[in-house]
Amino acid sequence: MADRRKLTRLLAALGADEPQVWAESEADENIPQVARYRLLRGLAQDIRAWNEASVGALGENPGAEGTAIGRALELGVTPQDLSKIARLIARETTFNVLYRLADPDSDDLQPDLRKELPGWVLVETATARSTHPTRTFSPWPRSTTTKRRTPVP
Repeated sequence: MADRRKLTRLLAALGADEPQVWAESEADENIPQVARYRLLRGLAQDIRAWNEASVGALGENPGAEGTAIGRALELGVTPQDLSKIARLIARETTFNVLYRLADPDSDDLQPDLRKELPGWVLVETATARSTHPTRTFSPWPRSTTTKRRTPVP
């Protein structure tokens, strides 16, 4: 049986709201909630990192992105608005990647072809530096049958 105190401590250290609830779920349902929370937390940090400075740095890019940002600024779009747009795009892309990870068959391929293709799973490892898998997990419960928003830390 999982050590609920340790799970609660780890989840609290990660900043989880109601770490006891996540820990109980991991202990009672054998769902690797600490691994799931850690993944979602990291992705949420990446999304929030799209601030004015990061968008401004893209604007210095000599490629098409930098040119588009420069034009938007010249037209009066504020750096704050650009960072909001960047976070929105990052959030939507992250959500779609998580959805695809949870359901490899969420594409438009023919069922006969899907049967022949490889799939994938996320695996929890014993520690961050370990390559020994301990359990598989989904970014959110398998019962998700349609795209719906799942709270991200």
